[in-house]
Amino acid sequence: MTLDGQIAGIIEELDAGFPPVHTMSGAQARAVIRSRFTAASAPEEVGEVRDATVRGPAGELAVRIYRPAHASGPVPTLVYAHGGGFVFCDLDSHDGLCRSLTNLTPAVVVSVAYRLAPEDPWPAAAEDVFAVAHWAARNADALGGDAGRVVVGGDSAGGHVSAIVALMARDRGAPALAAQLLLYPMISPNFDTDSYRRYGQGFYNPRPALQWYWDQYVPSLADRSHPYAAPLNADLRGLPPAVVVTAGHDPLRDEGIAFGDALERASVPTTRLNYEGGVHGFMTMPTLNLAQRARKEVCEHLAAALFAGAARG
Repeated sequence: MTLDGQIAGIIEELDAGFPPVHTMSGAQARAVIRSRFTAASAPEEVGEVRDATVRGPAGELAVRIYRPAHASGPVPTLVYAHGGGFVFCDLDSHDGLCRSLTNLTPAVVVSVAYRLAPEDPWPAAAEDVFAVAHWAARNADALGGDAGRVVVGGDSAGGHVSAIVALMARDRGAPALAAQLLLYPMISPNFDTDSYRRYGQGFYNPRPALQWYWDQYVPSLADRSHPYAAPLNADLRGLPPAVVVTAGHDPLRDEGIAFGDALERASVPTTRLNYEGGVHGFMTMPTLNLAQRARKEVCEHLAAALFAGAARG
């Protein structure tokens, strides 16, 4: 297993620069991460981008809505949950990725600023994104989307949230989701997998930080067995088709693989993409050739899953 060449050239710098969030409060970690953010000087052009609010279970939620640069007729709608360990990141941190997703799929993307831990612990994030998915399905026509092709997706912690929203939507009877997009998702609070042992130190997103994320979002060990906290414990039958992305040098690799296995055992149509040379979060690093390739391939497979779903329907 070989680390991508571009990543290998910067991995020591990336790893050394990762802040020791596990020694901080949520607010402190949020401030440090935000202080390091630099907006793109020339963001990718899209057809339209606008900020709005959606009524959530505890008040108004900020969302950012993207329309593709080139699309005719109604397109799928992707409700997107950003990563950030349930504690940090926001609409701005994932603006570049969302721009790529809207153009490459193509789809309307609704990026959600869900409530963050530890101030708002489990299951706040999932309930917020579920509420926005419901709103997106009801308002698909106004968004320029297709009510029959609503997708939920996210990266890392956002991948966890998306997997849970898919469960909630099935269990609650709506909205009818056409697919789920899970980019190197946080699936299980199990820190003793082979990938944790291999890549839990020195590969940018270290084990102490990942454990701390779970402590902020699901502080009760008893709650961590709940299917809406650990979806490997859930009955996965009847879920929408999934595109599951893993990175070969990621502590979360094995839980992503395990979730793909579980989805397949439950007869959920599942597309699995593993980027062996990648590290956790690589798709939000736009200077990497691997990130650009992955974005393109992931969107192609998501579009194919949606087309296949429409054909089955």
